[in-house]
Amino acid sequence: MSDETNGQGWATAKTLAEALPYIQHYDRKTVVIKYGGHAMGEEQVAKLFAADAVLLKMLGLHPVIVHGGGPQISAWLAKAGVKSTFVDGLRVTDEATMEVAEMVLSGAINKEIASWISQAGAEADVRGVGLSGKDAGLLTVEKVKRTKKDPESEVEQMVDLGFVGDPKKVDPKIIEALIYADEDYIPVVAPIGLSDDGQTYNINADTVAGALAGALGAKRMLLLTDVAGVLDRNGELIRQMTIDEARAAIADGVATGGMIPKLETAIAAVEAGVEAVVILDGRRPHAMLVELFTEHGAGTLISR
Repeated sequence: MSDETNGQGWATAKTLAEALPYIQHYDRKTVVIKYGGHAMGEEQVAKLFAADAVLLKMLGLHPVIVHGGGPQISAWLAKAGVKSTFVDGLRVTDEATMEVAEMVLSGAINKEIASWISQAGAEADVRGVGLSGKDAGLLTVEKVKRTKKDPESEVEQMVDLGFVGDPKKVDPKIIEALIYADEDYIPVVAPIGLSDDGQTYNINADTVAGALAGALGAKRMLLLTDVAGVLDRNGELIRQMTIDEARAAIADGVATGGMIPKLETAIAAVEAGVEAVVILDGRRPHAMLVELFTEHGAGTLISR
């Protein structure tokens, strides 16, 4: 495949001919793409991602992007002099942190990705539309409840993570209005939502992508990250897993660290009606195109 910085550069006559059966397979189907903070990488990589998202839309798919931004939030918190505290790797989001997180996620990152899509799609009139879960009642959330075992008593204790939420209800009408419009729009969603009492909460972007993919009945959910996919004990890529095998990988310690919540998200999404979830390296040029339109794909596919 070409590594040109324009997504349309991938689609030569030869590669399009090879990809045609796969393009027909996904015609008019929704693909939810989680674009992670680490996978965003450098600006040139992000622009290549935007061009590929435009190409998906031009080929008849309905891409919906959910983005993260943990590293960017950390950088802005440091600039603002706001100190972060963590519990078991999870950031405690107090009022000051929530203010910065919303500014970075719903503001800087969200609008930048949407504008890159609009720039990449200018000739074809494909436009990125930036949203957050607060728009049109898209995401109603509830406060996250987490427990931690006390090392001395070994008793599970509640941990207050502050303004961190989980999706309670997804109303995808605004997304459906955009993807099925006569014009070519690509929704870009920031993982921020509102509780029933109007409080703003930060949400894990993987969790948002899974909940949204389930609500939309997506054909595929792509979790773009900074690793090749799920690796076995020998460090080799596992190309396909059932949700039972994914559970076993967690239980047996094959999946560790940040891969565990990604597999849990994939399992939940498949159980919610998504046909399959793929965990893949978003830094790889044209990773989405290779995954969707070639025989062997580019990551680990999890399905029933």
